Amino acid sequence: MKKTAVLLILLVCVIRAFAQHERLGHIADSIVTEGTALYHSEWASWYGTDIFVDKCAAKRSLSGGYLSYETNNNLINIFFSKGDDPLVIATISFEKDFNPGNYKLDTVERKLNKTERDYYTIRMAALKVATSDTTFKHYNNTGLNVVPLIQKDAKKAYILTSPKPNGVIIFGNDYLVNFDKGNEISSVKRLHKNIIPIYTKADSGKTITGSIHSHLPETGDFITATDICTLMLYEKFTTWNTHTVISKNYISIWDCKKNILAILTMEAWKKIDEDRKPPHPNKE
Repeated sequence: MKKTAVLLILLVCVIRAFAQHERLGHIADSIVTEGTALYHSEWASWYGTDIFVDKCAAKRSLSGGYLSYETNNNLINIFFSKGDDPLVIATISFEKDFNPGNYKLDTVERKLNKTERDYYTIRMAALKVATSDTTFKHYNNTGLNVVPLIQKDAKKAYILTSPKPNGVIIFGNDYLVNFDKGNEISSVKRLHKNIIPIYTKADSGKTITGSIHSHLPETGDFITATDICTLMLYEKFTTWNTHTVISKNYISIWDCKKNILAILTMEAWKKIDEDRKPPHPNKE
């Protein structure tokens, strides 16, 4: 009977551990999917802006802004004219090989299509609230980037803080603005409760192979989609192998070379850390 009870207890423990592993795997997949969608949009905006500035100098004074979105086959970046009823003045279409040189530029003016109209509406609404609502914090030597996303029936805009000087990556001071089906703002949420600048090079000149930041309880247990987006944008300009996010109950580890996320419980992490330590000299 005792052996049976022990086996049952072990079985329950194994089942619980497996369920926990599965749950964290699903959470990691969801975060990476959202972060990757953000990255695709920001990547197109980054390189599309470079192309627009280089190839469309005569239209720069006409521009009222830009936005990016993803189709089944391409990443699209458009620049639109000023005014309440803008026209598209340039369209840059990228292949999904993420080669900045593999693009098509169309400078024929046209009306925004239905998808672009929705993106434009939520982008401008998010930009307006970001410049008028005291929820949003503004810091010197930074800018706020509005990244609209439309996924099935979900309409939202993330707002990220970007650094102006080189050599620094900013995590935090990011926001999520949700919209209803009529493109009206339904909620505004501050994601990180602070701003976290991390320098990519050490003052000593030594190579930095990893970076880390922590989350307050208000921010949540896990690395955020905005963290993932930031890492995917900037990791190629660093020597980092990993970036780690520490919360009270969990450790999120992002592989900067393979773009893979692992989430561990703090208990599991401490066990791994303990196993890595050399044995005590008085122990066999």
